[in-house]
Amino acid sequence: MKKRILFFLFISGLGFSQQKNVKIMDLQPKTEDSNFPFISYAGNPLAENKINTFLQVNELEYVPNSGPNPFKLVSTGTTSYSNYISFYSWEKIETPKNILSIAMDGEASGAYPENFAKWVNFDLRTGNLINAEDLFNPNAVKTIENFIRKQIKKEINDFLTQLKSEKNPSEEVLDQIGIYEGCFTDYTLDGIQYYFAKDKIRFIAGRCANHAMRALDELDSHVVEFSYKELEKYWSPYTRNLLSGSDKVEKTSFRNKLYKGKIDGKYPVTVLVSRFYPAEDSSGISSFNAEYWYDKNKKLIKWNGQMKGNHISIVENDHYSEETRQWIPRAHVEAEMNGNKIIGTWQDYKTKKYLTLELEEL
Repeated sequence: MKKRILFFLFISGLGFSQQKNVKIMDLQPKTEDSNFPFISYAGNPLAENKINTFLQVNELEYVPNSGPNPFKLVSTGTTSYSNYISFYSWEKIETPKNILSIAMDGEASGAYPENFAKWVNFDLRTGNLINAEDLFNPNAVKTIENFIRKQIKKEINDFLTQLKSEKNPSEEVLDQIGIYEGCFTDYTLDGIQYYFAKDKIRFIAGRCANHAMRALDELDSHVVEFSYKELEKYWSPYTRNLLSGSDKVEKTSFRNKLYKGKIDGKYPVTVLVSRFYPAEDSSGISSFNAEYWYDKNKKLIKWNGQMKGNHISIVENDHYSEETRQWIPRAHVEAEMNGNKIIGTWQDYKTKKYLTLELEEL
């Protein structure tokens, strides 16, 4: 319950955004455990479609209009990660003109139930998810990460000082000291959440305690905020235009983008790049996860990919073999990224037959 209380404190009083033609309703069928946002944006139907597609595929593993109940997988624990997911509420946050920020909270039940709060931010000019990594000049990212870490460490250290000042600490206090002394604080922009408010940006980092010790974690999630003016000199050109209300859109990264195209020139498909992991060594090889579906049958198919420069290699797995204890591939993709297009081949693993693959960013 504590998590949900904190969640509503974050968004209390923020009200509705100034984008009067952007409306949010409840995705149907709404129930007590399925309060999920559905966006209506008459001024930009493409952006509306992209936002709804991203939310439903990413959060519900549901391709829009693929069945009568978008919540079927999350409500029955049959998602790819086998969790039962409940969505309790959502809220539209007051933001600058070009931005749509939505707060959601709910509960995920795997081995044990866990409340969650999450924030998603979209560029209303394009419908693309706004990635934290795109907000800042590349040479400023580590500076911003250090600002965030410094504030979180101060919050923890101040509380530790208070705990250690007790003359006869109880066992509970000693456990708390252990939690905060061992707390992970080396957060990166890729590892924390954030949302835009009217005149500031707030970053939310995970709590110090694991699930078993959560009741002792009085600090819970760490919230760090900066006014837009404070970060002005670190913004990327993309963010300067985004916050100023400009219609000019700078190019952003590959992650969380939607692509449409065809396989073999005749089978329409849609692709969502859902996760992106930058290269961690000198190899220059990044990795990513994606989902795609044939527009006709709308069933999600997962891709595991690597990217070096403009070259993309993807494995599409068919099934997991208990006998060999490994994934059996269905296809391999080799392609080149050229601007907003991805051009290459889709090769059937069994027949070795090559089919053309042509995709373009939506």
